[in-house]
Amino acid sequence: MSLQSKSLFVALELSNKNWKLAFGDGSRVRHRSVTARNSEALMREVSEARRKLGLPADAAVVSCYEAGRDGFWVDRMLKKLGFENVVMDPASIEVPRRARVRKTDRLDAEKLLDLLVRGKLLEQRLAYSPVQVPSEEQEAQLRTHRERERLVKERTGHRARIKSLCVLHGILVSQPATTEVDGLRDWEGKALPADWREELRREQQRLCLVEAQLAAIEKAQALAMGAPETVAVEKARKLNRLKGVGVQSSWLLSHECFAWRRFRNRRQVGAFAGLTGTPSDSGDTLREQGISKAGSRRVRTTLIELAWGWVRWQPNSALSKWYVERFVRAGTKRSRRKGIVALARKLLVALWKYLEQDLVPEGAILVRG
Repeated sequence: MSLQSKSLFVALELSNKNWKLAFGDGSRVRHRSVTARNSEALMREVSEARRKLGLPADAAVVSCYEAGRDGFWVDRMLKKLGFENVVMDPASIEVPRRARVRKTDRLDAEKLLDLLVRGKLLEQRLAYSPVQVPSEEQEAQLRTHRERERLVKERTGHRARIKSLCVLHGILVSQPATTEVDGLRDWEGKALPADWREELRREQQRLCLVEAQLAAIEKAQALAMGAPETVAVEKARKLNRLKGVGVQSSWLLSHECFAWRRFRNRRQVGAFAGLTGTPSDSGDTLREQGISKAGSRRVRTTLIELAWGWVRWQPNSALSKWYVERFVRAGTKRSRRKGIVALARKLLVALWKYLEQDLVPEGAILVRG
């Protein structure tokens, strides 16, 4: 989109206490600072910047900030104030290659402003990569599986802690959540000291609480899948019809990848998961450095796990046959591991086509109505 040079450009470097602002018109730069989350102070600085830079009082404002801890509420606030806002992908921001680089909030804001001007005023398409911003409802729908992911890690930690405490006394425990603490005996057959028993009970209580919360989340997911009320859950249910694609995998892929993000082609689909190659081709040197990993870690991890399951549960599908023929029959264990990543990318594209175009992956089995 081409903008008139009469627009005011502003970059925000966010922090908990203060926001550093860098204003510009394409040639000059003005630095200011406001209290974080103070929209009135921001609008006062915008008005003052228009005056100082000689812009009309009603000049359009184009803003940007770097995606991070503050999330997307800042984007919604800026758009409500009438700004045209861009949320920049941090991984796409250029970084100097010097051994030591100056870094301050002021310099970071000025760098963001430079990228914004290059992208909007000079129309340099590759100046930065924008982040797709979900609606408030779509963002809220991401919480269920992300909370479950965190709880699973907590459950693993509590189980490991209980087992470790018992091993210190020569005791092996197979069911940490249900083990009777008072009945435990050490290597000499003696009961554990009171302090040890109390710590184990508290650890068990935390483990039981986590397991109860996990059960509640999974029950809510099952009820939602039985009667979908949102596009994301409807797509998760459709993915779950494929043999080998479980509830958690289909739920995560739908909500993180397919429900509200829009992809124009298979390259964008693969790039979103960081499953695209990174060749190094310079002079006479040509080598592949592996996948980029510049994408969603959750989606990439889930796809690789799903690819192993796909080979097992969909052995007659075209994708599984391709993998076996190319990486299993004449390959090594290392080549099979590398090949599963290639299969994961192909599988992601196949699932995208299945959801968007109703093209069932060739040879795949549907097991649920």
